[in-house]
Amino acid sequence: MSELVCLRARRRVVARACSGSAFAGNAEFGLEYLLSPRDAQPPVKGVACGRATRALNNYIEGLVPFVALALALIATGKAGGLGATIWIIARILYLPSYVMGITYLRTALWGISVIGVLMMLARLMFTS
Repeated sequence: MSELVCLRARRRVVARACSGSAFAGNAEFGLEYLLSPRDAQPPVKGVACGRATRALNNYIEGLVPFVALALALIATGKAGGLGATIWIIARILYLPSYVMGITYLRTALWGISVIGVLMMLARLMFTS
C-alpha cells in the first residue's frame, strides 16, 4: 500500500475507534449522559469504556507522526516504502487487541507500529 492509501485507510480506523469508544461510553453511562455537557463524569464501572477510550487516545497520539511523515514522503517524492503499510496494519490490529485486553499482543503490535514509523523516517532521511 502506498502512503496515500494508508492515509485514506486511517480515516476508517479513526472512525471505528471513535465509534467503539462512543458505543462503550453509551453502554457505560447512557445516551442521556453522552448528550449532556458532561460537567461531572461518573466513575467508570466496567473495563470496556476505559479501554476503548485509552485505545482511541493512544491511536490519536501515534497518528500525528504518521501523518506528518506520510505527507513529507509524498511531498518529496520518496513514497513507496513498506513503513506506512506496516504502521496501518499494526494499528488496525492494535485497537481490538487493546479493547479485548490481549496484553502481549497489544504491546507487540504497538512496537511493530513504531518500527513502521521509524522505517518511514529512515526512508525520508536516507534515500535520494
